[in-house]
Amino acid sequence: MTAREKLIAAAAKSVLVKDGPYGTEIQRAKLSAEDYAGATGLTHDQKGNNDLVNLTQPQVIRAICDSYIAAGATVLATNTFNANRISQADYGAEDLVHDINVAAARIIREACEDATAKDGVARFVCGAMGPTNKTLSLSPQVEDPGYREVSFDEVKAVYREQAAALLEGGADFILIETIFDTLNCKAAVMAVKELEHEQGRDIPLMISLTLTDLSGRNLSGHTVEAFWNTMRHAKPVTIGLNCSFGAEQLRPHVQLLSNIADTLLMAYPNAGLPNEMGEYDELPETTAAFLGRWAENGRANILGGCCGSTPAHIAAIAKAVEGAAPRKIPTVAPEMRLAGLEPFSIAA
Repeated sequence: MTAREKLIAAAAKSVLVKDGPYGTEIQRAKLSAEDYAGATGLTHDQKGNNDLVNLTQPQVIRAICDSYIAAGATVLATNTFNANRISQADYGAEDLVHDINVAAARIIREACEDATAKDGVARFVCGAMGPTNKTLSLSPQVEDPGYREVSFDEVKAVYREQAAALLEGGADFILIETIFDTLNCKAAVMAVKELEHEQGRDIPLMISLTLTDLSGRNLSGHTVEAFWNTMRHAKPVTIGLNCSFGAEQLRPHVQLLSNIADTLLMAYPNAGLPNEMGEYDELPETTAAFLGRWAENGRANILGGCCGSTPAHIAAIAKAVEGAAPRKIPTVAPEMRLAGLEPFSIAA
């Protein structure tokens, strides 16, 4: 069986649990700037470069992954949210992008294989690619709406480099997550499709949108349904939502997507909304209660946590969804489905 087939088979048996974020857990390790930089010889201050920790302090990443596995997660993402050439330019670490991603995937792969060897439970490695800190749809200069800092081909090349390295390290899937700009996501999808053609094999995609307002649009203006219409051609093994808000605010948008997406649905909201200090106060039991109801109502196939979530949140989610019947993928009537910022369908 391929990785795609294995995930679909596992999700047909139960609601699967995804892990949580790495940033907060890395901060808890209280690494110094020297710990971050290690022996890389980089001259910029590396404190806060969480992706570099895959290379310089791999034992920290392994310990975090192990904690999520112990909490019940079987869908594990790599610590590579900013491990791309655009984002790493802020740290002067562009030339380490390949090594960072290979190392990150190998750490999660080894942790999953070690755990599976002990208990026989199938686990999956998702090579995570964040949105970068550049946007293709919007100009950063108010006085020049047509200006772009990067081109589509440049962003595609950046994603292709990252995806290739994640696959080299052992990732089962490429997870394009926290998508605020649909055009950036299209560049990432095209990069992976080029790799598929080059390598002569299926590279399953996981695609996860983030919303910027309660009306249900991302930063580039797409509604949830319009976004799905633009991504269906990529045949992702999962579509879903992450980050954005807490589960309470994200619920109607997950419900909408669940009704229209004829593939697995993965959702991992923040642990509530941040307080005045930018910190998350929502208790694990509260987050788990929301997600448990999603599972009971057949709204998602894979559930986990984003910003503010901890291994305790993931453990509570795993307990809350245990025994819930898996979401049934809907049969969607054939139509020509198009999208501007809004969805548009033409009946067959």
